[in-house]
Amino acid sequence: MQGTPKEGSVSKIVLQEDFKKRSDLHVARKIWHITGVLALFLGYYVLPLWLSKVLILVLFLLFAGTDILRLRNKNFNLLVTHYLRPIMRQSEIGNLAGTTYLAAGVTILIFLFDPIIVQLSLIFLAFADPIASYFGIRFGREKIWGEKTLQGFLAAFVVCSICSFLFLYLHEYNLWRAVVVSFIGGLIGSLAELIPIAKLDDNLTIPVASGLGLSLIFYIFGFL
Repeated sequence: MQGTPKEGSVSKIVLQEDFKKRSDLHVARKIWHITGVLALFLGYYVLPLWLSKVLILVLFLLFAGTDILRLRNKNFNLLVTHYLRPIMRQSEIGNLAGTTYLAAGVTILIFLFDPIIVQLSLIFLAFADPIASYFGIRFGREKIWGEKTLQGFLAAFVVCSICSFLFLYLHEYNLWRAVVVSFIGGLIGSLAELIPIAKLDDNLTIPVASGLGLSLIFYIFGFL
């Protein structure tokens, strides 16, 4: 029977619990990411805009506050990492967690961009990174940017293109314009996942980069 973590034993717990690395498949984390972002999308879609902004700001402050507190308190860090081990990485034990960056990215997205851009960017955020990571780890052969692979990039492109088309089709945009914008949207989503920005966490950069790129394309094609 596994005992309760003891004070001052962070490094030992890390070794014993065997946290996943970025190069691991880590299916539980991908499921957590997809379901969490889709929950944010659903909440944003059905709730009044002002309430969505308040709730995401509260979530960001909650995640950021918890992260900062655990990084300053070894006992609290032990408690949090012990129970969140299935969805945490080794690199997050002594650093801000990806969930905090994600909440920051979604907060910026919701406060700065048009609702239609927010919705599609959240869909990109939900699927692009975990699916690209899955295909990159399972089938990746040709590396094209750091550890990112051609196979992961193509997977993200296909997923973002399909999501863009379905989103535009369901919102009854002009069909042929929707096809063109979906192709460009696929590129925006996959490039946002592929290219690192100033070494920032991609949970922060993907929604913001997607929001900027989609805003430009939607404006050019008269969707805004």
